[in-house]
Formats: sequence, structure tokens, C-alpha cells
Amino acid sequence: MPSYIKYFGLAFQMCAVIGIGTWIGFKIQTKSQMGFPVWLLLFCFLSIFLAFYQLYRSIKNDEKQENRNKKS
Repeated sequence: MPSYIKYFGLAFQMCAVIGIGTWIGFKIQTKSQMGFPVWLLLFCFLSIFLAFYQLYRSIKNDEKQENRNKKS
């Protein structure tokens, strides 16, 4: 499987994680009825961090597999 297909799937995964995290923050924010959107911002930034962390882990795993393939 070409590597670009995997990263194309990761793009959709990142969008899904960020979208779900932002939606959860929005729902909590509307229930809390606070003036400043603390929960929305918190969950939005946490989901962005989580999405980029998943991307980082995936790239590191690919590098490890490439190094193993070069050694054999």
C-alpha cells in the first residue's frame, strides 16, 4: 500500500478527532452557560493536541518500520 494513502486517512482521522472534541466542548459550554467559552476552547485545543500526537506517533512508527526494512 502506498504511504500517501495512509496519510490521506490520517487527515480524515485528525479532522474527526478535532471535530468531535470541539463538539463536546460546545455541548459542555452550552450546558454551563458561562459567558467566556472556556470549555469550548479547552476541548478544542486538547483535541488538536491529541490529533497531532496521533500523527507524530504514526510517523515515528513508519520510521521504525523503514529502518527495520533497510537492515534486513
